[in-house]
Order: sequence, then C-alpha cells, then structure tokens
Amino acid sequence: MANQSGGGRRGGGARGLSAGTIVIVAVLFALVVAFVAVVVLDSRQGASSGPPDGTEEVDVGQAGQHTEENVDYEQTPPAGGEHNPAWQNCGVYEEPVRNETAVHSLEHGAVWITYRPDLSEGQVQQLEDLAQGESYVLVSPMQDLPSPIVVSAWGQQLQVEEASDERIQQFKSAFLQGPQTPEPGAACSGGVGEPV
Repeated sequence: MANQSGGGRRGGGARGLSAGTIVIVAVLFALVVAFVAVVVLDSRQGASSGPPDGTEEVDVGQAGQHTEENVDYEQTPPAGGEHNPAWQNCGVYEEPVRNETAVHSLEHGAVWITYRPDLSEGQVQQLEDLAQGESYVLVSPMQDLPSPIVVSAWGQQLQVEEASDERIQQFKSAFLQGPQTPEPGAACSGGVGEPV
C-alpha cells in the first residue's frame, strides 16, 4: 500500500511538473508573440514616418555659417544655409518671421510650417494645432510662397495645397529633430521672437 500511495505521489508530482512546464511554455510563447507584434508595429510606424511623397531635398551647403546680414536665399521659404547667430523661438506667429533666424531654428532640428497670408482661418488653425505641445515646430505666414503651404526642415521641403494634407504630419514626424539636423538637441527657445 505504501508503495502505491508513494507511486501516486510521484505520478502527481510528474503531472504537476508537466502542468508547470505547460504554463512556462505558454508564457514564453505569449512573450515571443508580443515581441514579434511590437517589432512589426514598430517597423510599420518607421515606414510611415519616412519622408512623404513630394519631399524635395534642397542643397543648403554646410551648417554653422552665421551672418548678421540679410541673406538672399534660393528658395522661398529657405530650407537652410547661412543664418543669423540668433534663432527664432519655436511656436506660432501671426506675422512673418525673419528668414535668417528661422533658418537657425531649422539647424537646431525645427520644422517650419509657412502659409500664404490669405489661407482660410480654418486651415491656419489646423496648422497651428500641429505646433501644440511641440518644442521644435515653427508656424508663420509668408508672402510669395510657391504653394499655399510649404513645410521645411534643414535641407528638406514639401509643398502642399491644403492644411488637411496628411503629408504635413508625416513630414513633421520624419524631420522634427530628424537625421538631417546639423545640431540636434540645440534650443528652439531662448532666442528671438514671441510666439502667440
């Protein structure tokens, strides 16, 4: 009898070990599935945060070239090049800002959203909303733009017709403090200008 009950205990222990093994395998399987899901999701987000269609790479020369003078830029708005030693404080402006200070902000990793002054209030509000909670977004009106809205980063530019164009957000995601930034992490506050 003692042998039978002892054997029963061993059998119960083996069954307990099997159940424990199954639980461990199930937990490990769940972790592997979760890890794969995170990797796939991250790669999809990375792909969607690349430059949007229509983004143009602009040759702006090397960074760090300061001047107190006005600069005759090749693009409107400029996407880089010589600039003022002071940078434009990021945020929303109701009046045009000086190109030379805004370009310095681009060097620090800002995205500059410019729009024609006759753009509707609703569209302007959509653009201003893109700056909410962002330390490196500059929004301002500008005369003589080649399209109603132009979004710029250092050496990168996108022209769009409507504020609802999803490519604006995609451009911002790709280039805000992006790999093109000559001075990542440099300030976009403590410079010149008072955003609203």
